[in-house]
Amino acid sequence: MDFKINEVTGIGEFESEDLVKKEQKVGKIFYAPNSKAFVVLNENKTIEVRTDKNLSKLLREKYESVMQSRYFGTGGIEIVLSGQIPQDEIYDLVRLSYNLTIS
Repeated sequence: MDFKINEVTGIGEFESEDLVKKEQKVGKIFYAPNSKAFVVLNENKTIEVRTDKNLSKLLREKYESVMQSRYFGTGGIEIVLSGQIPQDEIYDLVRLSYNLTIS
């Protein structure tokens, strides 16, 4: 499954930049207008979004492909884009992450 942020409706303006570690591109970070990250798209086919702790726990219990976010810590989740979670649910999580970030 490929993730394209331009297909997510209901989010406002955002900026992006390459995520670089040890002088190598390893993904892309998307920022809300307040310059806070709301999505991290990793080259290893995972996506990280901001969530609340209760939703994070629920999703980690429900799906094997969901784990605690390395970027957001306990305030987010990392999802392996393997097809286990439907694409529309991932888009909903991106919208939620955006709304949590701008508020």
